Amino acid sequence: MSDVGTLVIFGASGDLTKRLLLPGLGSLLGSSDDRESALADDLVILGSGRSEKSTDEWRSAVREGLVEGGAGDDAAASLAQHADYVAGDPTDKADLERILGSVTGIPVLYFALPPSVVTDVIDVLADIELPKGTILALEKPFGSDTRSAAALNRKIAKIVPEHQVHRIDHFLGEPTVLGLLGMRFAGRILEPVWNAENIERVEIVYDEQLGLEGRAGYYDGAGALVDMLQSHLLQLLSIIAMEPPISIDEDDFRNSTAQVLKATRVWTGEPVLHSTDAPSRRARYTAGTIDGRTLPSYVDEEGVDPSRETETLAEMVVEVNTRRFAGVPFTLRSGKAIAEPRRQIEVHFRAPAFVPHGLTGKRVPERFVIGIHPQVFELDFAVNGEKDPFHLDRATLETEVASPELTQYGEVLRGVLAGDPTLSVRGDVAEQCWRIVTPVLEAWRSGDVPLDSYRAGSHGPTDWR
Repeated sequence: MSDVGTLVIFGASGDLTKRLLLPGLGSLLGSSDDRESALADDLVILGSGRSEKSTDEWRSAVREGLVEGGAGDDAAASLAQHADYVAGDPTDKADLERILGSVTGIPVLYFALPPSVVTDVIDVLADIELPKGTILALEKPFGSDTRSAAALNRKIAKIVPEHQVHRIDHFLGEPTVLGLLGMRFAGRILEPVWNAENIERVEIVYDEQLGLEGRAGYYDGAGALVDMLQSHLLQLLSIIAMEPPISIDEDDFRNSTAQVLKATRVWTGEPVLHSTDAPSRRARYTAGTIDGRTLPSYVDEEGVDPSRETETLAEMVVEVNTRRFAGVPFTLRSGKAIAEPRRQIEVHFRAPAFVPHGLTGKRVPERFVIGIHPQVFELDFAVNGEKDPFHLDRATLETEVASPELTQYGEVLRGVLAGDPTLSVRGDVAEQCWRIVTPVLEAWRSGDVPLDSYRAGSHGPTDWR
């Protein structure tokens, strides 16, 4: 466990801090596990931003965020009373030195900032002597392509060693992700059939009802592919397809996930996506109604540049060229403004090669579904029918896992404050994720893949299956 004394939040006035970081810290502070809550007990939360803010205003925001996340009133008030705020521009050396002059103990420098600003701050940090053990925590995206990600990694390596860098992907703090480890490696039912011999295809889907929600400044320059597939869904893929690690630690676990991504590339086999021969497709929502809300067309959202042709729904198919999964297509999909959104991993098993003569009815391939919100496990399998024991039917076993105490960001912050980067993205992995999606991005930019449309509140384009 590290001796973190100060959590420095650059961009403390932003939405990320209010909506996710402070509540995440509150869930950690309110944990029933004394070892977890102790990580935040004596922490100094030092907020910083370019806008002026009084200490009392910041302390009030800290207390409210901690309580929202699950901290008790007394614990939240106690931590908030030691919080401090320093206005300044972190890209200015003098301001940055003044901000860092307020830290005590080992600092965590949390960059709740736009990616371009993060790079500028990293450049300034290279000329400042930091306290020994300083931890850097960076939000995605890590660079804008393979080259820029590699350049950023080189700059960071000159400041602190890799094990003191936490590239935050909050999906790695998702209970479903952590549940995958126990499901795959702590039992004998699934692991023997978790391979290409038994699995026909895998779908990783994360759709949502929300539209742009005022995020044009970031989203219109990223789109669904970069925002979700390039980061979150590839991280899920790495855990689904990984070989059993020797242990779940920062070396063994991350080595195993890195090997998967190193072996991953855009699908080169027979067409998988209905309506196109390409291994990817994209679409953008038009005006519609979803869950009682009327959404404008994406191109009419404030701050959107229609000429960018930013997609709000993306699908791509990849292959993992390992002995375990060679030849199995993995479909990654994420979209906004989708009705009845799916948020799950679907593992489709191959149909049995032989069924005894006399068993009638449609052969139903078995399917294992891992729900992300909520955390649900479902297994579809063939059984004898209720009226005719020789007629095949489908049955489903389902179980829902209790919600954990910690939020996604609480789980992430636990690792950051403990100095344990196991659930953070390693530098080489960030570069591999950009490598994987680059052929798709290039095909889209050159116009090789059309930009389809779908009505907000629908399931996607009508000719997509």
